Amino acid sequence: MTSDRQHNKKNEQSRVPGDGGTLWGTVVHLWPYIWPADRADLKLRVLGAMLLLLAAKLATIAVPFTFKWATDALVGAGGAPATASDWLVWALAAPIAMTIAYGGMRIVMAVLTQSRDGLFANVSMHAVRRIAYRTFVHMHELSLRFHLERKTGGLTRVLERGRNGIETIVRVVILQLAPTIIELALIVGVLMWQFDWRYVMVILVTVWLYMTFTYYATEWRIGIRRKMNDSDTDANVKAIDSLLNYETVKYFSAEEREAARYDRAMARYEDASVKAYTSLAVLNAGQAIIFTIGLAAAMVMCAYEVRSGVKTVGDFVLINSMMIQLYQPLNFMGMVYREIKQGVIDIENMFSILGREPEVKDAPAAAPLKVTSGTVKFENVAFAYEPERRILKNISFEVPAGKTVAVVGPSGAGKSTISRLLFRFYDLAAGRILIDGQDIAKVTQKSLRQAIGMVPQDTVLFNDTIRYNIRYGRREASDAEVEEAAALAQIDTFIRLAPKGYETEVGERGLKLSGGEKQRVAIARTILKGPPILLLDEATSALDSHTEKEIQDALDRVSKGRTTLVIAHRLSTIVGADEIIVLDKGEIVERGTHYGLLAAKGLYASMWNRQREAEEAREKLARAGEDDAAPNRNPPPVDDTALAAAPAPVAPADAAE
Repeated sequence: MTSDRQHNKKNEQSRVPGDGGTLWGTVVHLWPYIWPADRADLKLRVLGAMLLLLAAKLATIAVPFTFKWATDALVGAGGAPATASDWLVWALAAPIAMTIAYGGMRIVMAVLTQSRDGLFANVSMHAVRRIAYRTFVHMHELSLRFHLERKTGGLTRVLERGRNGIETIVRVVILQLAPTIIELALIVGVLMWQFDWRYVMVILVTVWLYMTFTYYATEWRIGIRRKMNDSDTDANVKAIDSLLNYETVKYFSAEEREAARYDRAMARYEDASVKAYTSLAVLNAGQAIIFTIGLAAAMVMCAYEVRSGVKTVGDFVLINSMMIQLYQPLNFMGMVYREIKQGVIDIENMFSILGREPEVKDAPAAAPLKVTSGTVKFENVAFAYEPERRILKNISFEVPAGKTVAVVGPSGAGKSTISRLLFRFYDLAAGRILIDGQDIAKVTQKSLRQAIGMVPQDTVLFNDTIRYNIRYGRREASDAEVEEAAALAQIDTFIRLAPKGYETEVGERGLKLSGGEKQRVAIARTILKGPPILLLDEATSALDSHTEKEIQDALDRVSKGRTTLVIAHRLSTIVGADEIIVLDKGEIVERGTHYGLLAAKGLYASMWNRQREAEEAREKLARAGEDDAAPNRNPPPVDDTALAAAPAPVAPADAAE
């Protein structure tokens, strides 16, 4: 079992689509979104766009012919009518008619092209939206391990570029690549019919040289583009990381250090960007040279035939127009190839995320968890984040329904790991976790997490209102229920004193609120959730003594009647627990009630005495500070050593009785 789970972890970290780095692989991945099985309206739009595409290309091919006919009419090619009156009409009408036809065909071409783009816009943006949605959902399905190993700034940049890459590829393949291939085929056919095979050979050689040069030059640019993307991502990561740690930067006066760190990343981006623009100039210049040589060769051939009377001036204009007409799709082909390659690079990281298998999955026959009483049981649970370092070693304990069990121990003993395993953020290496006799590995993750309420040590809030953050516990809750939960968490009074009340914005990660206020919001949303099982993961360890007492009172009310597992740092908060589990190096070394463990004089008693000594020292320092502030109002400090040495006072007789 352990080896299978380690294999799943490795699979999640390394699996990517095998063909995700090619155009064909990208199109295969995108095709279900371009041609969605459940959207007949979008399929009709795709077919309509294809018909408009074909019509637009036929109009495009007709444009050079109208130009040829107008030219021939102006120079009198083909002879004029016999009578003077007919000649006058012909001389005036034919050139004008052909010129009008030329303008009309260009208008038709433009209208059809824009209509095609407008018709297809719904298809392309629907594809962008659906695959972005799927990626977002999939990221939430991936394990906690994946998110702990990722940097938020880099991940958001990957998603942003991936979304843009999807839009580029869908637009380019359907609206540019396909039209270019069709137009190129039509032009070759027309030239073969109107001229001869020599012109076709010139065009084919030109196209071959053009595309070969484009391919190698673009491949060269791809490496530069990768470096530019990497440096862009790195700069973005450093910027977001620094801004998220704004206060830490200020604490250490590290603004210049952070600015220099960011500037070094931007310098790498600048260097890569300059190389990218330089390489683009080389690519464009080479394409222009190759095409111009091909254009000149075809026109020289036609000029000789015009001089010999085989072709007309209109034919000379036609070959020029056709070649210029060919240049547009050829230029698009170069741009299309570049954009496709760049789009594939931008999207490949998104595909790699989509290709990852979640480390933790619902079992094939997983059923919803049915909580009857709420008993939680750990049976021989073993776990390791890395195979060589075991965190939990076959621990077993039970949290009876409606009771409170606390888990304590030194740092690194594995306390917080227990909470992560109960939520099934990771799968076990061995053993089982049961809720009312049901193995949590065999129930749906959604139903499991709906049954457990969590108040963490470090509460992170959404950058929204207080009402939104409390209602996060139960989305359909009414305003009255939200306010009732806030009152039970002892934060309602504070909220109502704020200028905007429950609509007060809490800021990024809730930084506008104090630690105690954030904890109360977390308690309120857990109350609103109303879970049968409660998990408190060192919920008061970061608070001052006064705030801790208030928060603890609120937690006691919340946990009343609920199965409660407390991961504790401050032992004073779990004195009343029904049972205390003492962990050390991943093993249970002691268990019992508070007073029983003190009497045993083991690890728990040692931890308790150290915390009491630390608290007494803090209180003594606080009293000394008050004495220094008001020497005339307070009696002189008592010498504790002298007091300990002095004889105990004799109690009065009535008191002794």
